[in-house]
Formats: sequence, C-alpha cells, structure tokens
Amino acid sequence: MVIVIFGASFLTFALIYISPGDPAEMMFRAQEIVPSEEALERAREEMGLNNPFIVQYGNWLINLLKGDMGYSYINTGPVTDILRQKIPMTIKLASVALLFLVMFSFTLGILSAIKKSKFLDYAIRGLSLVGISIPAFWLGLILIYLFVVKINLFTITNPGDFKGVVLPGITLAIPLIGRYTRQIRAAILEQLSSDYVVGARARGINERRIIFAHVLPNSLKSIITLFALSIGVLLGGTVIVENIFSWPGLGSMVMSAIVNRDYALLQGYVIFMASIYITISFTVDISIQALDPRVRLKGDKSQ
Repeated sequence: MVIVIFGASFLTFALIYISPGDPAEMMFRAQEIVPSEEALERAREEMGLNNPFIVQYGNWLINLLKGDMGYSYINTGPVTDILRQKIPMTIKLASVALLFLVMFSFTLGILSAIKKSKFLDYAIRGLSLVGISIPAFWLGLILIYLFVVKINLFTITNPGDFKGVVLPGITLAIPLIGRYTRQIRAAILEQLSSDYVVGARARGINERRIIFAHVLPNSLKSIITLFALSIGVLLGGTVIVENIFSWPGLGSMVMSAIVNRDYALLQGYVIFMASIYITISFTVDISIQALDPRVRLKGDKSQ
C-alpha cells in the first residue's frame, strides 16, 4: 500500500509539474490582480517554484504526510477543507447507487443463472449488454427528460431530498448493474456445476435451499471482491453524472478544478482517490481471508 501510494503521489506531482500554467500567476489571477514581473518572481521564490523538481516534490510530500494537501487559490481555501466539504455528497450519491447495484445485480444474476438458456436468461443478458453499452451522459439526459420534464416525478434541484438523489444514483448504477449481473451469473453457474451441487440434488435437497444455503455462500468470495471494488468505481466515476445533475460533490469539484487549472485541488483529489482504491483493495483481501480460512496471504510452499 505504501509503495503504490508513494508511486501515485510521484506521478501526480510530475504530471502537474509539466502541465502548462504558472501557479504564481494563477494565484494573482484568482485574486484579480495583474502582477508585475518582479511580483511574479518574488511569489515564485516564496512558493518554492524556483527549486529543482525533486526538492519541490520532497517539500510537497512532507506536507502531504502532515495532512496538508496545499492551498486552492481558485476556491480560496485549503484543499483538505474543500475535499471534506464535498466528500459527504459524493458518498451519499455512491451509497444510493450501491444500493441499486446490490439489489438488482443479485436478483437478476441469480435469476439468469437459474433460468440458464431460457427466455428470461436471454432477456436479462440482453438488458445487461444494453446497460453496459449506454453512455452515462446520454442516459442521464434521457432520465431527466422523462422523469423530470415529462412526468415530473423526481427533481434535480434539491440534492438533500430523496427525490433529488434517485435519478443520479440510477444513472451511476445502471452500467455497473449490467456488468455485475453477468459476473454474478457466471460465478453462480460455476458453483452449480460443482460436484457438491450434483450430490445435493441426488440426495433430494430442495433446489432453493441448494441455491441460497450452499451456492451463494460459496460464490461470496468472488462477489464480495466485485462489489467492494465497485465502491471505488462509484466514488471515482461520478464526474460526468454529477455535472449532468448539478450534484455538488467531488465530481463537479474536479471538473471545475480542471477547467480553472486548480492544480493543487487536482493533486489532492487524485491522492485521495488512490488512497480509497488501495484501502478498499486491502480490506477486500483481509475480508476474503476471514470468510475463507483456506485463503492465505502467504502460501504453503508444500502445495
């Protein structure tokens, strides 16, 4: 985890370092000041921009380890404070999307596996393919047109209301529902072809009990991995959806940072998302080991 985060921090700083734009000039521009060349040079010296790349990176990394991600001159505030303000709204949106994802993916995946090679299976697989293929920006606009403009069932102007979070949550979840439905189907079908399932059927055990008492628990290892990693995807994949629905979260924040070349905020966002992905991945590894004692982080050399 430490190595990956360190590598992500180095790449992030390097990409920002070679990006066009002068941070000192951007600072004055945010304050609506037209600086002289002397003022610019003095600001560059104070900000450490005249130091070699490795020195700048070292100073930034030391501050990062202290919890200081820099200062956003465009948003006029510390990056950590801005992220802290935006994170709850993105977590709220991702939580609603994850709820839809779990409900529909499990239901459709199990039905598709049970009804293999039947009409329902083909229908679910077809809908899954459509869901995967639909661009999020197009889907969001269609949902707004149908359920906000025409039917007036939901709103997009009140993020604090439940009606304001349903449509962006569905838009974020549908592509993942299509993907995970097919993967859950594959995981269950793999278990259904196992010897223990054949033996259970031969002993006359009810099919429903086989599915829910044996097949699903044995499929949990791969399914938990999928859904845990989807949390990182949901948190990091909200940029387009949040901008379409004017959702005040991390996605709209990072788009604004890109447009305004707010490099300090972009650095903070990338480091935050990298930490989320790595932490979730590590947690999944530990959870799988706890659920299945046969899995070991350190393998047995005799096997």
